Amino acid sequence: MQDKLFIDLGGERAVAIGRYVAQTGATVRRAAAVFGISKSTAHKDLAVRLKNENYTLYCQVARVLAKNKQERHIRGGLATREKYLCIARKNDVCQE
Repeated sequence: MQDKLFIDLGGERAVAIGRYVAQTGATVRRAAAVFGISKSTAHKDLAVRLKNENYTLYCQVARVLAKNKQERHIRGGLATREKYLCIARKNDVCQE
């Protein structure tokens, strides 16, 4: 019976995370941080549990995650560029 309770709670959480990602375009890491869960749990909620709970929302979230995946190399490159610009300026406080 405990497994059924966990699945129900996971489903509600999956829908909440899915709505957040669909509305904001957030990454899995950002959503995990906002909801206070691990990145792995957030990804499982969005990829597996949400599909069973709310398929329409799942399709919206899948588009956002695909877009984020396509853009992640750009975000990584920008972060690296900023890191080395800060080092070049010898600025200890570089993060926003």
